[in-house]
Amino acid sequence: MRKTVFLTCMLTALGGLAAFGAQPKIGLSFSDFATERWARERDEMTKILKDAGYDVLVQEANHDAKLQNDQVKNMVTQGAKVIIAVAEDGDALATAVDDVAKKGVKVIAYDRLIKSANIAAYVSFDNVDVGRNQAKGVLAVKNSGNFVLLGGSPTDNNAHLFRKGQMEVLQPLIDAGKIKVVADQWVDNWDAANAKKVMENILIATGKKFDAVVASNDGTALGALEAMKPANLVGKVPISGQDATEAGCNSIARGELTVTILKDTRKLTPLACQLAVKLAKGEALTSLKPYSLASLTGENKPGTVPCEFLQVFQVTKANLKKLVVDSGFQPYAGVYKGIKDAPKP
Repeated sequence: MRKTVFLTCMLTALGGLAAFGAQPKIGLSFSDFATERWARERDEMTKILKDAGYDVLVQEANHDAKLQNDQVKNMVTQGAKVIIAVAEDGDALATAVDDVAKKGVKVIAYDRLIKSANIAAYVSFDNVDVGRNQAKGVLAVKNSGNFVLLGGSPTDNNAHLFRKGQMEVLQPLIDAGKIKVVADQWVDNWDAANAKKVMENILIATGKKFDAVVASNDGTALGALEAMKPANLVGKVPISGQDATEAGCNSIARGELTVTILKDTRKLTPLACQLAVKLAKGEALTSLKPYSLASLTGENKPGTVPCEFLQVFQVTKANLKKLVVDSGFQPYAGVYKGIKDAPKP
């Protein structure tokens, strides 16, 4: 009897069965690791969760929506009770979420919405405000003329939220006749190579006659800039981005990319992990606010999901060092690589 009581006390003190090798499992499902931020966030999540005593399962779908569905289901087979997922396709992944929810498994939609009322939480940034700031950043340089709209992956709900924010700012000027949209394209998988091809086609279609580009992230913007170089438009035509990637910030420092949007993932990653641990312990997520799927998607979808959205920041050449380098988000050496007149730290 004493041994039984002692063992029970020890398990409680050490966090339960995790101390004896039967660690609870949390899955991490990523759309891809080609995008700069995802590999970094994978590593950060893995460390946080392992330090908390959890066994971490990681899968990459490599832009394959069906594969991601299979991987999520396989994580459950391996014993995962909670899964943090970056959706390749928010519609497609809803199928797996609905399936595993029946088994009591909780799924957190990370940064990208999964279009199911069965997700346990959706944590991201104010993605409509991302779009607003992209448009405002471009308009600060050029507020009239021929505009190109370069959207992200059409399967990513965030891409549509960015566009919503962009149009909130641009539409009044379009209606007033100050801006004419001469091209409106989307970029599959947020891929820079795809963006380059799209921009090459736009250059031909418009005769290289456009005055500004509202692009939805750094990768697509940098791909577009590659296409614009032979046309001698880089540094002359303002263009927006997002994510404050090292390459994107270096492009701003060089006077190429005009504006990027800082989404401080150093706050989002621990938030998602904190929620995952609570769910693994069977605790309620009382800090989140319910949003209807209809309002999040612009579609006639029933149900609500618990959400938290973090603030975003517009980054230009003027505040690049302060917001990105001094805060430690990106390294000085990378942001100002190859720039002779770079500011000193």
